[in-house]
Amino acid sequence: MLESKVEIKKNVLSLSGRAPMHENPGYFKYTQEYLPAGYFDREKALANLKKETLKEQKIIKGTRFASLLKIKNTDGTIVNTDTTLGVKNATEAIIYVAVATSFTGFDKSPSIDGVAEPIAKKELNNAFTKSYDKLKAAHIADHQKFYNRVTLDLGKTTAPDLPTDERLLRYADGKEDKNLEILYFNYGRYLLISSSRTIGVPANLQGLWNPYLNPPWSSNYTMNINLEENYWLAENTNLSEMHQSLLSFIKNLSVTGKVTAETFYGVKSGWAAAHNSDIWAMTNPVGQFGKEDPMWACWPMAGAWLSTHIWEHYIFTKNQDYLKNEGYPLMKGAAEFCMGWLVEDKKGNLITAPSTSPENQYKLADGFVGATMYGGTADLAMIRECFDKTIKVAKILNIDAEFVKKMEADLANLHPYQIGKKGNLQEWYFDWDDNDPKHRHQSHLFGLFPGDHITPLKTPDLAEASKKTLEIKGDETTGWSKGWRINLWARLWDGNRAYKMFRELLRYVDPDGKKTETPRRGGGTYPNLFDAHPPFQIDGNFGGTAAVAEMLVQSDENEIRLLPALPDAWSEGSVKGICARGGFEIEMNWNNKKPEKVIVSSKNGGKTTLIYGDKNQEVVLKKGEKKEINF
Repeated sequence: MLESKVEIKKNVLSLSGRAPMHENPGYFKYTQEYLPAGYFDREKALANLKKETLKEQKIIKGTRFASLLKIKNTDGTIVNTDTTLGVKNATEAIIYVAVATSFTGFDKSPSIDGVAEPIAKKELNNAFTKSYDKLKAAHIADHQKFYNRVTLDLGKTTAPDLPTDERLLRYADGKEDKNLEILYFNYGRYLLISSSRTIGVPANLQGLWNPYLNPPWSSNYTMNINLEENYWLAENTNLSEMHQSLLSFIKNLSVTGKVTAETFYGVKSGWAAAHNSDIWAMTNPVGQFGKEDPMWACWPMAGAWLSTHIWEHYIFTKNQDYLKNEGYPLMKGAAEFCMGWLVEDKKGNLITAPSTSPENQYKLADGFVGATMYGGTADLAMIRECFDKTIKVAKILNIDAEFVKKMEADLANLHPYQIGKKGNLQEWYFDWDDNDPKHRHQSHLFGLFPGDHITPLKTPDLAEASKKTLEIKGDETTGWSKGWRINLWARLWDGNRAYKMFRELLRYVDPDGKKTETPRRGGGTYPNLFDAHPPFQIDGNFGGTAAVAEMLVQSDENEIRLLPALPDAWSEGSVKGICARGGFEIEMNWNNKKPEKVIVSSKNGGKTTLIYGDKNQEVVLKKGEKKEINF
């Protein structure tokens, strides 16, 4: 095997000086090609082996792939050539396919440490021993144990039962179709179940559904929104296991990100990640050797954002073992980098410098357009959320008291939010205009969603400024951005505005390349329900599904708010299996926009307060207990 030969070379070259060949009998067969009889000279061997290794690297360098096929036929004859495989004169043929790569981990070489064909062969042989019926049954059982946890009903519908593309076209014309809305919600959960099952390899920009050798954005992980949006539905739509792909990827990022923090940013504690990554957990800034734009290439806040997913996983599951053994060290590392990256401004407040607001630009009165600055609101919003949640976790675990004091001091000294002359939440340190007032990114609203330190109750002025920002930006934007804005409107408890944008997210978009007399382009939904950025990006699907759950149930570690952003169009309905923070699960039905029966169950036992409008009720449950509440 080629790998073993290369391994032998590595061992040979690790020896020093001159050594009798008989002391290394395992290497004799290979090294005698290069060495004098009986003895070898390391330097000469090195020169000769280097030449051949370079030749072999041209063959084995990179990731290897294997796709194996096998046909099971009940009659007829299997036929094959050196390029084809088929069956002749058969009434039935079952084709078994196994695909594998030599990727074995972010810190492993797919050229040396991994194999593809043996894995595919093993999987193919295992599958071939099972009948079609058994394989199908196993697949359905595996899928439905996750999928069937949640059911949604939005009330009576008069919409006809049409093919999906026709339903989308009809819906785009303003017609009612509650079952299409339910289908879209369910579809998002299906997509995550299907594309987030591998540890350390989360769902990328296209999930599993990339047909290109050179895909848009390289099917990578864009971490200034898109990767995170993929997982907004993981916990609240009862798919916590799917979150593991991302959480384990964060652990990988922390390893490479420690090097990035020190070598790129001069911060010796903690870890950082930039806006783009891949399955090898790349964390450094990217670009074509300085030719790319800093508005996206020079952004080190991905670690701060991603660390909040660890809190979300904990607060939904209450898994303290995960928090102590794995989650908290990652959160602490992200917070340590932020502490090392902050500097004081002239007022003595802590800011980031340099700073950018992902992919957006400001415009000065003299016409200057720029991206870099200091004290960007988005950076500080993410750091606020990172510090707040890391402090909470440390107190839950009762550890790191001194570190907590430092975080609390830095949190209190962060440059405060500013409300601009238009009543908007300022995106920039100064009250500058946006170069594009309707820009798709709204990163400075992070504290409203996915963060939770801006709310209509706790911070009404900031919530109102966030609302003004969204009004200025308008509703016309790309698919994933619509998904984010629907969640933001839901957090502002404006169900009708959220629903308006949800309908726009489901606006029919022609498939890429399709030629029609009246083409339908832009952000929305393709006929197969994939999100149109355009082109296809799966995060819009995930953001849309998460938003439906957010319109029905919102929660924090102390309370669960029912129907906080229910639109008039969904005046009656029911949902079962939606999860709430604190380890609770909700089943409820509502009529005339009011909950009638609510069943709360607890996975771990605990206390929460149920809230609907101005009514609230405290609920205390034991592990596995459920209770019916009538409003």
